[in-house]
Amino acid sequence: MEILFVDALESSRVAMLEDAGHTCRVEPEITAETLPGVIGSAEAVVVRSTRVTAAAIEAGSDLGIIVRAGAGTDNIDKDRASAAGVYVCNVPGRNAIAVAELTIGLMLAIDRHIADGVADLRAGHWDKGRYTKADGIAGKTLSIVGLGDIGLAVAERAKAFGMVVQAVRKDNRSADVLSRIRGIGIRLVNDEDELLSTADVVSVHVPKSASTTGLIGAELLAKLPDGAIVLNTSRGDVVDETALLAAINDRGMRAGLDVYANEPSSKSGPFDSELAKHPSVVGSHHIGASTAQAQRSVADGTVEVLNAYGAGRVVNCVNMASVAPGAACLSVRHLDRVGALAKVLNVVGSNGHNVEQMENRLFTGGVSAVATINVDGEIDDDLVGELMALEEVIAVSIASNVGR
Repeated sequence: MEILFVDALESSRVAMLEDAGHTCRVEPEITAETLPGVIGSAEAVVVRSTRVTAAAIEAGSDLGIIVRAGAGTDNIDKDRASAAGVYVCNVPGRNAIAVAELTIGLMLAIDRHIADGVADLRAGHWDKGRYTKADGIAGKTLSIVGLGDIGLAVAERAKAFGMVVQAVRKDNRSADVLSRIRGIGIRLVNDEDELLSTADVVSVHVPKSASTTGLIGAELLAKLPDGAIVLNTSRGDVVDETALLAAINDRGMRAGLDVYANEPSSKSGPFDSELAKHPSVVGSHHIGASTAQAQRSVADGTVEVLNAYGAGRVVNCVNMASVAPGAACLSVRHLDRVGALAKVLNVVGSNGHNVEQMENRLFTGGVSAVATINVDGEIDDDLVGELMALEEVIAVSIASNVGR
């Protein structure tokens, strides 16, 4: 297939795709504004931070998949991609260690006044008296908001420094995540009030969404003790910058930030941010995932997503809908003959049902298969009877009522 890399990917990984028979166009000079005019016949588009707009998706005559070489997909118009039947996939977890390392670095820089100390030394000024005033972080409590791959990686590193690490208890965590929480030694608390009221440091690791925009606002900050440290290496919009500035000025809080609400769209240029310039803030330039190790890992993950798509499988897709509540699930075992599945679907449709999701898998030997079909509405006996009347159908069962 033809793959357009809007942002650069490590050349050796591009070569791997070319060796597999794909045509690769690497054009990192493309911008969100110019992408619609150059997307052409690309079947796959790979981006890092460049925005993929509705106009670009509409211009892609053969576009089937957009891959974000990273975790967050807020730079892609997922609504338009979904309407156009274009997969949006990401590469989650590959940069978790890099972001966690920067998070710990910002915390240490705040406590030990590293940035100001370096600036003074470079200016030829020695001030040992000022820079001996540090608290130390051993025994301090780090509260993590967002215990995904990055949050867990931060917890592992914080525990190595002797910190107490805590997060809110949740019922929907997987067994693997719970096992990792126990292995790290993370203390689980009952609610946000308990999480924040006992925190010396709070670190935020949540995706950008409507529910997380402004999450670190006046209400949350009010629950933190005076002098607490706030770390944000997730997304700039997660922080209400006005509220954080007020907490810094009025309550002696400090902040370590890698991301900001109104970052420049270019890689370099002027940036006027009252928060970033504040003497109680240690900042970096949205570089959390920017280590060579992380970029190689992300590139490997991108290749895996593209190779899977080329083989007919879609992995790490973020814009596939879950089955609607109340949908019914039919399990139809049938002979693997030409047209058998078409007859099954024809019966389903003639009974007024829309297929929402389905999967057809072959049994060993290739004689029979089983179709799992999620449909809207209730399944009645007439539908089951019509399916059983087909000579290709072996058995029909209602596997479950999804969402009930």
